[in-house]
Amino acid sequence: MRLWLVRHALVAPEALAFLYGSNDVPICEVTMGSHGGRYAALAARLPRPAQVLITPLSRTRLTFEALIRAGYPYQEPLVDKAFIEQDFGHWQGRAMAEFNNRVMADRHPFWPISAAETPPGGESFQDLIYRVGEGMERLSSQAAGRDVIVISHGGAIRAACAYALGLNPHQALSLSIENISLTRLERQEESWRLISLNEQLST
Repeated sequence: MRLWLVRHALVAPEALAFLYGSNDVPICEVTMGSHGGRYAALAARLPRPAQVLITPLSRTRLTFEALIRAGYPYQEPLVDKAFIEQDFGHWQGRAMAEFNNRVMADRHPFWPISAAETPPGGESFQDLIYRVGEGMERLSSQAAGRDVIVISHGGAIRAACAYALGLNPHQALSLSIENISLTRLERQEESWRLISLNEQLST
């Protein structure tokens, strides 16, 4: 089974100042309009036929609709909660500056929340790896030998890579996953492997 992981479109600038996690924030209409070439290149790169999954958050559906406008054949995508962004619980909606200024012994160089932290009412990054990994295994049993496109989120795609490669949560937070990028994983027999990470295409 081949898994094609696409990170959604860039969110609205006002949302970037906050830890939005699994909140349903709007996308940036300006950058979506100016990135037509990237969507066209990605639409041409994705396999067809393929099963398409999105998450319950609107930014993944809107990204898929942009790919349809760019030339990918239409189908109604399935909604899969396993690949939704990390739930930061009571911390969601708080200003990023609150987290950037914290003094922590195990602070990550690229992310203000430790990989081991469980936000109040939310989930840790390790929890996210478990959740995404369960989704990957379910898909591998349901779609053996097929291509599956998942339009997802930066944290969930990092978690998928961590699960596939056996990375610990702290290591996985160092992976860069850009918006409108492509990451490919492949399942062969009982093992996963990483084919490509953070492909950024343009015409």
